[in-house]
Amino acid sequence: MSTIRTKGFLMAVLGTAVLCAAAGVWAQQKYQYSYSAAPTTSRYVQRHAIPVGDLDGHEIVVYELERIYATDQPVIMGLKVVETRGYGLTDQTNGVGTTEGYNIWILEDGSKLFSDFHGSVYGELSETGFRRGTYHGTARFLGGTGKFATLRGTLTDVVEYYTDPKVGYNRPVTRGEYWFAK
Repeated sequence: MSTIRTKGFLMAVLGTAVLCAAAGVWAQQKYQYSYSAAPTTSRYVQRHAIPVGDLDGHEIVVYELERIYATDQPVIMGLKVVETRGYGLTDQTNGVGTTEGYNIWILEDGSKLFSDFHGSVYGELSETGFRRGTYHGTARFLGGTGKFATLRGTLTDVVEYYTDPKVGYNRPVTRGEYWFAK
């Protein structure tokens, strides 16, 4: 009976060792990401609000957002981000609602990263009739070009925005992590 117990114990120890070794192989190197941008780095290239007509203030907004990073660029794997392009759709009533879309990140070597985002918005009308507010959401890296094809990651965003095309801004604070899928 004690031989069976000893074999069982040894099998349990061996199984645990194998699982621990496998976990080390499966573990992926994760990289931290943290960035906040000055409001002068962004502008709404296009913004189209379409009234839905079912409730006062209910509208669908389609937009394109451009961020050019001339200084203080975010960095991914040692490469500076020089530009991002965001394409989104917001469903809101009186400035409160949801938004989702896609971003393309362009790096200094020409590589591109792709991400999607989902979140909520809260904005109030300003004295100029445009919305000033805050977005809270999450984003996922979906891959990229070249060596970034398997890039994955998750990010959280808090973005202050003002939609006035003359003096508007979009100021993100982003944190998260990314890795390369195996």
